[in-house]
Amino acid sequence: MAEDFSKGKRGPVIKPDPNKVRITIRLDADIIEHFKNRVHATGGGNYQTLINDALREYIRAHDKELESTLRKIIREELKRAV
Repeated sequence: MAEDFSKGKRGPVIKPDPNKVRITIRLDADIIEHFKNRVHATGGGNYQTLINDALREYIRAHDKELESTLRKIIREELKRAV
C-alpha cells in the first residue's frame, strides 16, 4: 500500500525557539566530547543546550566581576572627592 504524502509539509515538526539563532561554529573535539558525555551521563538531553548554559554562566560571572570592579573604582573616586 502506497502512502499519500501529498498534503505533507516540509520542515521541522516542532518550530524552533524564536530566541535562538542558528550559527556555524568550530569547537575543539574534546570540548564537544565533554558536553556529549555530560548529556549521556545524565540520561539524555542536548549537548548544545549545555554549551549554551555554560556560556551564559560565564557571562553572568564576568558581568558580576565587572560590576564589582566598577563599584570599587567609584567608591575610591568618591572618597577622593570628599
